Amino acid sequence: MSIHPRAGQPVNASERINIAKLISEYYTLTPDMDREEQHVSFGTSGHRGSASNINFNKSHIVAICQAVVNYRQSNNINGPLFLGKDTHALSEAAFNSALCVLVANDVNVVVQQDEGFTPTPVISRLIINHNKNNQQQADGLIITPSHNPPSDGGIKYNPPHGGPAEGSITKIIERDANLLIADDLINVNQVSLQRAITSPLLSKQDFIALYCDELEQVIDMKAIANAKVNIGVDPLGGAGIDYWPYIKSHYGLNLTVVNDVVDASFAFMPLDKDGKIRMDCSSPYAMKGLIEMKDKFDVAVGNDPDFDRHGIVTSTGGLMNPNHYLAVAIHYLMTHRSWGADCKIGKTLVSSSLIDRVAALIDRPLCEVPVGFKWFVDGLHDGSYAFGGEESAGASFLAKDGSCWTTDKDGFILTLLAAEILAVTGKNPHQYYLELVEQLGAPFYGRVEAVANLEQKRVLSNIDADAVTATELAGEEIQSILSHAPGNNAAIGGVKVVTKNGWFAARPSGTEDIYKIYAESFIGEQHLAQIIKQAQQIVSNTFTQAGL
Repeated sequence: MSIHPRAGQPVNASERINIAKLISEYYTLTPDMDREEQHVSFGTSGHRGSASNINFNKSHIVAICQAVVNYRQSNNINGPLFLGKDTHALSEAAFNSALCVLVANDVNVVVQQDEGFTPTPVISRLIINHNKNNQQQADGLIITPSHNPPSDGGIKYNPPHGGPAEGSITKIIERDANLLIADDLINVNQVSLQRAITSPLLSKQDFIALYCDELEQVIDMKAIANAKVNIGVDPLGGAGIDYWPYIKSHYGLNLTVVNDVVDASFAFMPLDKDGKIRMDCSSPYAMKGLIEMKDKFDVAVGNDPDFDRHGIVTSTGGLMNPNHYLAVAIHYLMTHRSWGADCKIGKTLVSSSLIDRVAALIDRPLCEVPVGFKWFVDGLHDGSYAFGGEESAGASFLAKDGSCWTTDKDGFILTLLAAEILAVTGKNPHQYYLELVEQLGAPFYGRVEAVANLEQKRVLSNIDADAVTATELAGEEIQSILSHAPGNNAAIGGVKVVTKNGWFAARPSGTEDIYKIYAESFIGEQHLAQIIKQAQQIVSNTFTQAGL
């Protein structure tokens, strides 16, 4: 993808979203069920869309919430449901719609006091804590499209294990929601918002204190405080905005929030690589403001709007590549925690092979799974996975005693870990990375995207390894062609081709009309470019063979 000429520059007035129009569209536009792009569709991180495109409107949300209620009833999930929201413009409207359906169905709903925002990892932690000692199991809904542009909305369901719902669950919710919409919502129970907010079924808690007070169970907060690590934080206007001041005060940290603005238009954000506003904490364009402050802090960190992703900035290296930081985090944790030697390192198949080399170096088992954090949930829940991470800057890991912390991505603990690494080792994460690659070799990683229609995406997601007939990739013999992940034999939903010093993976997006190619070389940039070029040709040939 070419870089937009205004990437990294401030937003112009004409580029801001019209929030009033967007909210009006949420309530007034209804989906045409003869158009597949207007259906409820769950990707790896829930259902996402925009009211303007008629794929994230009140009809979608009330139908999804009724489908979740039906799923709860059929699976005897009768505890409370923790409901959270982020700072996107559509999140408030969707939150209210969800509340009206849940209360109408006699669900006990728990929300943040003062109608505040709630990060994704907090919902996961609340579910896990509740379900330790209660037979009536809790679950949760989070209203968020993650780092997507301001005009987007999203909703995701976390069942009683606390992590993202697996495909077997989301397919049921997706199917039932679409049937409810097609039947004009006649089987969706709703009460008025006034009745919902005054219902005894609705309770409020201080999620901030409940979550933050336990952080010392997973991060060495005393080491950070004692070392007086100078931490800069940019919440990027997200749901964790009120958590950082509490963390600073509670643990006595040398921490500065450099941006405390909450604005549903996100007009304070620099434009991303494609010229859109996107709160992607792994993008050097979206993180330009924090990168420019790198010399003011020992470590500077950012998060996306629902705080399930992390961005790490150091004075020596600027914004770290997410893959590089994952490798550092894994090596540090596995050599500074007393977890069992049989605890697995979990990685998605599009994450860097540097992680494979780290696992081999420290002699720990590695498990490579398809894209999606849901594949780590069971392992994090039962403690068999010490760490689960994906290349899009999302990860979580066990508490210090080896117990489950969260089963969803946690941007808080990954950013605080960067400060712990510096406090304990005297090296910031970038310096730690340089020492690693001196031993293991430096990776060159790239990702490109291309437009793909629904039929092309369907073909790519169902590709068989035998469809790739090439024997060499960028001058190296192909060692394996995968349509299923080696760690759990689950379908990739695409293909991965591996050589001794490089690989590529191609898969369709679950939420956008594009496909993505991920590639890596341990030889150099030119070799990486060759891998990507050949990967594009292989995908093109696949479409041609299918008559597309």
